[in-house]
Amino acid sequence: MLNIVVSALFVIICFLLQCTVFNNLSFGGIIPNLMLIVTASYGFMRGRKSGLLVGFFSGLLMDIFFNSILGFYALIYMYIGYLNGIFRKMFYPEDIKLPIALIVSSDFIYNMVIYILSFLLKGRFQFSYYFLNIIVPEMVYTIIVTCVLYPLLLLVESRLEWREKEGASKIVS
Repeated sequence: MLNIVVSALFVIICFLLQCTVFNNLSFGGIIPNLMLIVTASYGFMRGRKSGLLVGFFSGLLMDIFFNSILGFYALIYMYIGYLNGIFRKMFYPEDIKLPIALIVSSDFIYNMVIYILSFLLKGRFQFSYYFLNIIVPEMVYTIIVTCVLYPLLLLVESRLEWREKEGASKIVS
């Protein structure tokens, strides 16, 4: 139960930070995708189901506040969380290379899906402009923020796991 509350708090706090603080810290209109960091992190730290659920609620918040089509971002974030959950078996807490690689890959996939569904299908074919002015800067900014946010997520997750193991050992004793 505590895991659910903490996950919900992280999703809400990151959503608020993305919409307020980082909106004011934008570089050329580019802000880091905190919701993607949280979704991907929960995916590879806890598995496919957690990644899918965190992705759904992260995307649902984005849909409710910023999109006219309900479910558009929820579906994208769900798939990203689920796909990152596949890498759960390869996840080692002390290694930051895999999380950064997965978050960068997820951000690239996210932006490509947005480009295809929002621009390409409407006849806007300026991919090089979109790639150089939106995708790459957002990926760089997201990597920088990941280096700060991911260790915090990892610390909280390790404390929760430790607390669960402590509780389980007390029940068994």
